[in-house]
Amino acid sequence: MHLYLHIPFCKQACHYCDFHFSTNQTFKAELVAAMAHEIALRADYLPARRLETIYFGGGTPSLLTEAELAQLFEAIHQQFTVAPDAEITLEANPDDLVPDKLAMLRRYVNRLSVGIQTFDEATLRWMNRAHTAVEAEQCVRLARDAGFDNLSIDLIYGIPNRPDNLWQADLERALALDVPHLSAYSLTIEPDTAFGRWQQKGRLQPAEDSLAADHFEQLVKALTGAGYDHYEISNFAKPGCYARHNSAYWQRRPYLGVGPAAHSYNGPSRQYNVAHNPRYIAGLGSGQIPAEREELTPADQVNEYLLTGLRTKWGCRIDDLNQMLGRDFLAANRLIIGKLQNNGWLLIDSGVVRLTESGKLFADRVAAELFVD
Repeated sequence: MHLYLHIPFCKQACHYCDFHFSTNQTFKAELVAAMAHEIALRADYLPARRLETIYFGGGTPSLLTEAELAQLFEAIHQQFTVAPDAEITLEANPDDLVPDKLAMLRRYVNRLSVGIQTFDEATLRWMNRAHTAVEAEQCVRLARDAGFDNLSIDLIYGIPNRPDNLWQADLERALALDVPHLSAYSLTIEPDTAFGRWQQKGRLQPAEDSLAADHFEQLVKALTGAGYDHYEISNFAKPGCYARHNSAYWQRRPYLGVGPAAHSYNGPSRQYNVAHNPRYIAGLGSGQIPAEREELTPADQVNEYLLTGLRTKWGCRIDDLNQMLGRDFLAANRLIIGKLQNNGWLLIDSGVVRLTESGKLFADRVAAELFVD
């Protein structure tokens, strides 16, 4: 089983981010206490109480103090058994990863996911990131010195209006760090962000799709050439270093999400916590979890599996699709599957539906075309 904890606080707002967070940390202690209470109230949500992975996401979980981390882990251990080899990940910003903080984090977690995004100083300022280019590289060395061998870094590509060689430079500097895992995402301009508002005012134009595609191809060539396995569209890992927690999402395993805006999944349903810190705290204070529940129809389950499974090297098992749908998936989608195969985007092999290399550029479109009613 798998546990996600959403820590909705940041030092400042990155211009591209539309995740749920607040730069006001006044009620951080109250919110952590509410999360500990939610863990106790929802321990029966999962089919079993043995955790294989724990993931602190956000927001910026590296803003947590030792007392706050200890409070959350006490609540976890009261309700669950944590496997001896559990993957325990915490997302962190480079500027938080100083020696004292790293030594404290090492007592609680065994994997860091570091939001570097770029090594270019001007681009970091344009994104309103809190760290510098020097900190982006220095934090990885400091983390290793503190005993963190299991490290992942995030990068962003498809950034408009900057020299063409900067993405290649980012890749080269990332590879020089020799981290076991790397995630890379194309910049998306979301409406409720600073970039979204800039776009509405004509101050910013997104990059052309062709630029993002070129950057993606550079990414795949560089990372696979350096021995990384491209196991999910945005994720690359050295052998044995896959992100176990995120892989659980993609492979439809049950997980519990705790905190404001956190999602949970148990197979037949999903649950969505309210994305509002005061309402979340008030709800837990009265012993209620402010959340909405969605029952998933067989078609919903198939479509979610297609949307996530096709993004991975494992693809979607036809037997699983048939079982969820209650009928022959291939027969029901014969014409569209033929079209996608003729486009060179989809292949079927050994009872599995997968994307081709060129199909990875159109993953969401392919999945949407295969959706069932």
